[in-house]
Amino acid sequence: MNSQAKIPEEYVSELSPERKEAINNLREILKKNLPQELIETMSYGMIGYVVPKTIYPDGYHANPLLELPFVHLASQKKYISLYHMGLYTNETLLSWFKEEYLKLNIGRLDMGKSCIRFKKMDKIPYELIGELSRKVSIQEYILWYEKNIKK
Repeated sequence: MNSQAKIPEEYVSELSPERKEAINNLREILKKNLPQELIETMSYGMIGYVVPKTIYPDGYHANPLLELPFVHLASQKKYISLYHMGLYTNETLLSWFKEEYLKLNIGRLDMGKSCIRFKKMDKIPYELIGELSRKVSIQEYILWYEKNIKK
C-alpha cells in the first residue's frame, strides 16, 4: 500500500478492520517501548518513527532534509511490514531477534535486511516487538548508523 496519508491516523483509517487492529496494536507497542524522543510521522508512505533533527541535525544520508529513520510500519498488499533499522545496522541485535523469534514457535521468520513481514495477523509477536523496541537507544542507533550506513 502506497498511502498518500498525511498523518498516521489517516493511514490507519484506510485499512481493513483486521489490518487496522494489527497496525494499531503495533503502534501502541512501538509508542510505549521506543525511545520517547522519536517522532511518529508519515514517511515514504508508511508510519515512521524518526530521530528528530534536534537530536541528529544531519538527517538521513539519502535525503538530508528528512529526519533519520529508525522504525517504519506499513500495511502491504500481502502482509504487514515492520522495518527496524537497528536490525540492519547491528548483527548482534539481528541474531538476538532471530533466536527469540524461533523460540516462540509461531512459524518461519519472513524477513529481509531490516523488514519483518507478518502475513498472519494472529501470529504477530507483540511482546517480542516491544522487547526489540526497548533494546536500542537513540545514541546507540546513531553510532551504528554512522559506522555501518552513512558514508
